[in-house]
Amino acid sequence: MENEMKQKLNINTDDNVHVKDEIEIHENPVEVEEPELMVNDDIEIKEEPIQIQEMESSYQCRQSKNYFSNKSPIQHPLGTCSHHEKRNNLNTHTVEKPHQCNQCNKSFSYKSNLIVHLRKHTGEKPYKCNQCDKACLSKSHLNIHLRTHTGEKPHQCNQCDKAFLYKSVLIRHLRSHTGERQHQCNQCDKVFSVKCHLRRHLMIHTGEKPHQCNQCDKAFSDKSTLIGHLNTHTGEKQHQCNQCDKAFSLKCNLIRHLRIHTG
Repeated sequence: MENEMKQKLNINTDDNVHVKDEIEIHENPVEVEEPELMVNDDIEIKEEPIQIQEMESSYQCRQSKNYFSNKSPIQHPLGTCSHHEKRNNLNTHTVEKPHQCNQCNKSFSYKSNLIVHLRKHTGEKPYKCNQCDKACLSKSHLNIHLRTHTGEKPHQCNQCDKAFLYKSVLIRHLRSHTGERQHQCNQCDKVFSVKCHLRRHLMIHTGEKPHQCNQCDKAFSDKSTLIGHLNTHTGEKQHQCNQCDKAFSLKCNLIRHLRIHTG
């Protein structure tokens, strides 16, 4: 029975793979609005819990007192909750969020989720990784981070062989198959499939360069370009040509170099 649950829930004791390859990475997974459930241990859950022993107690319905191992009890193989079946329909029309953050304009359905959100303002990260020096806002975020050590990518694309650390990144990736582009620049006619790409593009219009090099006076509009630039100070050349033995600090320089081989 336990093996069957593991297969259905894709359970592993560790967390996510480093997302850099998948997100190029501004490591900003797209937030997908979901109806909130009351979460035990004051944690804001964005992914399924991974520990098998947590299956029975990670999510509790406030009305029925039923426990579920993920946020969608209606679809869960272990059982259903009639309260949430009704509540999900109501949530499409109205969602009560009485718990207001006093630092910003965000509000939440449950106090436990507000508590986790407030840690973003205070900087508190009580959940420590035992593999590295990373600390997280909540236990669920720590579980996701642990996959970076194991290489687990539980979210598989059904159109190709790619798999991802986050469900939200898979959703974003699927747009590359459908061609959907829903984020329109209001300054020009460019459209993007991913909101973070639109935000990065808008900096071309505003001239904003928030990512400052601490070795020189250069600044950049996105973090990944800054990371590439820092290699010019360290001497690291991680972009290797597959046609010859040359290597480059910046990917753009490698691309330019490859034209020598292609003509």
